[in-house]
Amino acid sequence: MTEIYDAIGAYCEDFLGSEKEFPFGDGAGVYKVAGKMFALVAEDTRPLRVSVKLDPEEGLALRAEFPEHVLPGYHLNKRHWNTLVLDGTLGEDEVLGLLRQSYDLVVAGLPKRLRPPAPDAPEDGSTVLS
Repeated sequence: MTEIYDAIGAYCEDFLGSEKEFPFGDGAGVYKVAGKMFALVAEDTRPLRVSVKLDPEEGLALRAEFPEHVLPGYHLNKRHWNTLVLDGTLGEDEVLGLLRQSYDLVVAGLPKRLRPPAPDAPEDGSTVLS
């Protein structure tokens, strides 16, 4: 498709516990962690659109700064979800950073038993004190 599409896919797939599904059909890829969505990629739109979960205040600030490129989440809770219109106005680093924030927000809202382990955590769940 496009470079940004490939970058989004590679980035989201690298998150611990990330899975990609197509619950709304082939044109809408949904990235989830522990069954909770953190990104929705409208793969059949041009320009590409990606919905992410953000802190409500940050979402409002981005909508004010980029009124044609950060929209209230399409068919989603508009307080928390924002749809990014990826026509090149938003840089790749910014888009990937917003995807990371979305993932982190969703993980923080999970019960501890469902959260993916930290990358440097021992496999047995123990902690090491020095």
